[in-house]
Amino acid sequence: MRKETIRFVNKDKSLFFPVLRERIDQYFKEKALLKQGDQLLVWKGIFMLGLLLVPYGLILSNQFSPGVDLCLAILMGLGTAGVGMSVMHDANHGSFSSIPWVNTFFSSCLYLLGGNVLNWKVQHNTLHHTYTNIHDVDEDITGKFLLRLSQGDRRWKIHRYQHIYAFMLYGLMTFSFFVKDFRSAYKYNHSGNQKLVKPFTRRNILTLITSKLLYVLFIAVLPLAVTDLTFGQWLLGFAIMHFTAGLVLSTIFQLAHVVEGACQPEPDESGCVYNTWAIHQMYTTANFSCPALLSWYIGGLDFQVEHHLFPNISHIHYRALSPIVQQTAEEYGIPYNNKPSFQQALSSHINMLKTLGQ
Repeated sequence: MRKETIRFVNKDKSLFFPVLRERIDQYFKEKALLKQGDQLLVWKGIFMLGLLLVPYGLILSNQFSPGVDLCLAILMGLGTAGVGMSVMHDANHGSFSSIPWVNTFFSSCLYLLGGNVLNWKVQHNTLHHTYTNIHDVDEDITGKFLLRLSQGDRRWKIHRYQHIYAFMLYGLMTFSFFVKDFRSAYKYNHSGNQKLVKPFTRRNILTLITSKLLYVLFIAVLPLAVTDLTFGQWLLGFAIMHFTAGLVLSTIFQLAHVVEGACQPEPDESGCVYNTWAIHQMYTTANFSCPALLSWYIGGLDFQVEHHLFPNISHIHYRALSPIVQQTAEEYGIPYNNKPSFQQALSSHINMLKTLGQ
């Protein structure tokens, strides 16, 4: 089966999503609200950027001991994750603000994390949000180093222990940007799947190379040039920062799709998935309950069901929309996968790692 032939077929002519969309639109109309973020979200974006850049500036001031600098590196890691989940994520979906240039500005924060905006939009917005949990198309679950997150991936003996070592590998997520973005650009230009993704242009490649060089200047050259840090001290801080960011980001993302109750449908030989796109999202995505402060920090990604159904709506609205989504799903006999707590969601993910590994 060729990946570009995958399509969703509304076999049962379900009215679930048209009805839900009408109810969501009615909610915003009655509340006189914009679907995008508000001024408070802009301030949140500034705060998250500060959580990344203020510790960076303090390190560059060369006023602190190596031990304090390591603590600042951890704060930078938390800021990196916060920018990724609460700022860049919404902005790249066009939901951070109703003003296009504001979305463009905050989406560019991804370059500060070592990533690439175009690659993110292809992998996340196009492939992950369209073909969620479909093997070999959704790159979030396919072909991971030493991990079997998809039933379609080959099982190796080491996978039986993946529930033990997985979280160490999750910490490598943002490290992979340095190689992954170039590898993805090559793949998208040579895969022949142009019905799914467009190839990188020369301008896109130039942006990719330039942004990586600027990131190296930002994260390595400047700290080593203006501080007394040795290369070993810098390397340790760099590793701690990225490991912190990667661990937080990967864990939150895995709790949405690699948990009990989140299906991994396989298209038939003709490439058909016999569900509407919206119902497919309901079967492949899960929410989890968590304290309000954690929900604020992770950009509402505890409401992944709402996000996958309405990625063009800012995360600040998801808590209010979730009862509407759940009620409508129940009316149409569609599952609404919600783990009662963060701890139970984490336990469910570990159980899935065990299942997929054995």
